[in-house]
Amino acid sequence: MFRKILVFTLIMMLTKNMLAQEFLCNVQIQTPRIEGIDKSVFDAMKTSIFEFINTRKWSNYNMKIEERITCTMIITINEVISTDDFGGKINLVLERPIYSTDYNSVVINIVDDDIRFRYVPNQPMEFIDGSYSNNLTSILGFYAYLMLGLDFDTFSLEGGTTFYEKALATATAAQSGNELGWRAFEGPKNRYQLIEGLLNSSYKQIRTFLYEYHRRGLDVMSKDKTAGREVISQSLENLKIVYDKRPGLYVLQVMTEAKRAEIINIFKEASPAEKTNMITIMKEIDPANGSRYLEVNN
Repeated sequence: MFRKILVFTLIMMLTKNMLAQEFLCNVQIQTPRIEGIDKSVFDAMKTSIFEFINTRKWSNYNMKIEERITCTMIITINEVISTDDFGGKINLVLERPIYSTDYNSVVINIVDDDIRFRYVPNQPMEFIDGSYSNNLTSILGFYAYLMLGLDFDTFSLEGGTTFYEKALATATAAQSGNELGWRAFEGPKNRYQLIEGLLNSSYKQIRTFLYEYHRRGLDVMSKDKTAGREVISQSLENLKIVYDKRPGLYVLQVMTEAKRAEIINIFKEASPAEKTNMITIMKEIDPANGSRYLEVNN
């Protein structure tokens, strides 16, 4: 009996070790304008944020180590307002592996400007779903759920809904903190507008694009470039539909910014008809960078 219990315990320990938290996030803290401050504060900040993102369990999904979501979070501190209060920005890059390749596709590359937060070294970073503790953990929690939603959307149609809803709940609760970036009326480019654009059924084609472009397009291209590229070409129509409804939609701008270089690269080997279709669509929805799409003809 003892041997059976021992074997069972070992199996459970091995199974637990085969599973991991959801994120493999590279956290960087930059302080280009800060002088006269003990740098150990920023080292502690980096460690705290790294552990908050990477060791917390964000979902009920048991991910294997190789399934962890890869991202990079660069926090630039531009201002020390007081001993424990900081100002700056966050650059967040989310990547998704493509089947049967060593290539990672950038899903979003977003900059959140003008953030303010309080950080005290060695103080626990508290975060409870649907409530507000402080601006830093709310921002980190919001983007963690956003990234989970985006990642799941690229693997199954509208698979990230639960995580988007949690991100929205985080944004709603954070409005009580009177910090910038959480309210719809603060402008067209903020966290609330970002998550609202993903959950609004009027713009559901954004999420259709995420699934078709990645799962039925890029994943297929590793085996059949022509078939995968054809689906990607068709998926761009979803962005056009959303653009026609609301040209200035923040999430649409975020998506085109992240995908611009990749789309150009994908269509360099396409047929003339596919190139023309891509150029026509992307020049309309991304007019400021319209000339860049002509690079496919070079």
